[in-house]
Amino acid sequence: MLESKLENFVFTVMMAFVTVYAMICYNIALTIGGMRDAVLLDAFREMMIMWPVAIILEMFVFEKPVVYLTQRLITPETLIILIRCSITICLMCPTMSLIATALFKNFQAAGFIGTWLQTAVINFPMAIGWQIFLCGPAVRFLFRTIFRKDN
Repeated sequence: MLESKLENFVFTVMMAFVTVYAMICYNIALTIGGMRDAVLLDAFREMMIMWPVAIILEMFVFEKPVVYLTQRLITPETLIILIRCSITICLMCPTMSLIATALFKNFQAAGFIGTWLQTAVINFPMAIGWQIFLCGPAVRFLFRTIFRKDN
């Protein structure tokens, strides 16, 4: 994808900006109990520190391990597993959040749609991380152990 060191640098700078800004906004909103317009401006104070830190970490600490691990871990089979897990979460998370909102949430004050969307957005990062990095690999390992085929 990236053909030169300049392209790699520009991509890293852009990706770090967008990712760090979103994560700062997310964490400020969690700290103050919800998203407000002021969060969008408040995040820029932390960006002055966190954006350069992210660029330095990506370029000088994590780039080589990420490339190595990607080449070692991503095979056609694991790519299919990752895509399948991601699509499953993209479909299941909003659906299960909808059902949980209807059954268990107090949505009268904020409204059903707003409560459902907030629930789905809060649940999604946990669901995708849990499925891809912890639960999914553990269950696949146990399944392979239990149903090992003797050839």
